[in-house]
Amino acid sequence: MTPELQTRLETLTQSHKIVVFMKGNKLMPQCGFSNNVVQILNSLGANYETVDVLEDWDIRQGIKEYSNWPTIPQVYINGQFVGGSDVLIQLYQEGQLAEMIQAAGVS
Repeated sequence: MTPELQTRLETLTQSHKIVVFMKGNKLMPQCGFSNNVVQILNSLGANYETVDVLEDWDIRQGIKEYSNWPTIPQVYINGQFVGGSDVLIQLYQEGQLAEMIQAAGVS
């Protein structure tokens, strides 16, 4: 990963309380996994931003290396990687995601 891409990803993950790297955006998810994340965050009333990885190949590949996580979507809260769709579903079902969002002050 280039230093420039590293800086871009750090800026993106830290410039919003919650950011989701996904296929599409929160108004038009382009895959089922991204849609799952959007639906969960919306149901919790979270204020979040999205980055469409389909628009930028460097970000699409770079975010996987940055997080050491092989799949999209990826969710960051307060600059920290939380997980993908499967992890968010589990955290949501266990009530932990709502707690994380409240702690971040974005609901």
